[in-house]
Amino acid sequence: MLVELLLMAHVLVLERAAGLDRHLAGLLLLSPMLDDRMQAPSSHLTGDLLWSRTSNQTGWRMLLGDRAGADGVSSYAAPGRATDLSGLPPTFIGVGSVELFRDGDVAFASTIWASGGDAELHVWPGGFHGIEDMAPHSALAPTPSRHVTAG
Repeated sequence: MLVELLLMAHVLVLERAAGLDRHLAGLLLLSPMLDDRMQAPSSHLTGDLLWSRTSNQTGWRMLLGDRAGADGVSSYAAPGRATDLSGLPPTFIGVGSVELFRDGDVAFASTIWASGGDAELHVWPGGFHGIEDMAPHSALAPTPSRHVTAG
């Protein structure tokens, strides 16, 4: 699912740049992996994480090779690098408070807002990467599934 969400964000950024208008109702991003630079404070979280910094570095290297984290990587490959996200459909972003992507996902929502777009951001306290799939009924589980299916 991570790959599909990442690719969807990439495709939408590319479509927007190309001037394509598909009249999408919205974009749903749950814990999206958007920024290869891994400079945000949450990207340095340690401990028993399902998705670790090493996992993240490996994922970006698989996509970008030696260019991962370097200057000049296109926002088409790493949407978190985009400075203008105008034209995206309304976007729902859900992320756990205890995961590497937290600060990058919050920054992505902020860029959407700064670009005049509509974003709904949820940071679930105690949520870790993949909690909605791995422990959907736990006391720590966020309600992303309920937000998604109710909406």
